[in-house]
Amino acid sequence: MKAVLKAITPPVLVDVIRKLTPPARQTPVAPAIAAHRKAVGAGWDEIGPFQFDFLVSQGLQPEHYLLDVGCGSLRGGVHFVRYLEDGHYYGIDAQQWLLDAAREIELPQAGLADRTVHLLCRDDFDASSFGVRFDYALAQSVYSHLPWNSIYRSLVNVQKVLKPGGRFYATFFEDQGGQHKITPFHHERGGRITYPDQDPYHYEFDVFEDLARRVGLQVAYIGDWNHPRDQKMMVFRQPE
Repeated sequence: MKAVLKAITPPVLVDVIRKLTPPARQTPVAPAIAAHRKAVGAGWDEIGPFQFDFLVSQGLQPEHYLLDVGCGSLRGGVHFVRYLEDGHYYGIDAQQWLLDAAREIELPQAGLADRTVHLLCRDDFDASSFGVRFDYALAQSVYSHLPWNSIYRSLVNVQKVLKPGGRFYATFFEDQGGQHKITPFHHERGGRITYPDQDPYHYEFDVFEDLARRVGLQVAYIGDWNHPRDQKMMVFRQPE
């Protein structure tokens, strides 16, 4: 996910149920897989199942509708697609080439090429063109790459498509105690260095309390969920 929003990309709905002929490749498939997986961060085989198991533990059921914010090439998405009822998974991402890799490589490789999966390319988080209200939404390792105003935009747009009582789970790097307002912070778990004013970002939780108030959502701190890179978890709720 880009840290700075550019001009809005026209929406592109991707119907992955169609059998598209992959473009001719001059290099073997393996490097292509490595490229799109590397683009969404390391730990493909670890973090994909990790986020899936967490949402299921939070009550996600096969009949629910899920919005995957910053879905990339479906590191977690393939697990949700397999679990949810056909057509109940929706993903949005700013980079079309990652969505193409999901469609052409990851879904077929996972044996899910015949599933109805809805993917949308936008860089402003506006999922309203799906025409769906969601029970659950997830932003895994998205807010760690975004400045405050882009997070605000995302919350405004996610709030529009959550059902009453719907939940939006999001991870973030936390500046616990507010000791790093203007200084970098080294996270012992995972070894990542985060910053108050550049990617990857860290925040105090009360920043999200203020943002939630501004957009009409409730937010609760979950905190440590054993994320391998020390990202904390929170949940925004649409009032009933």
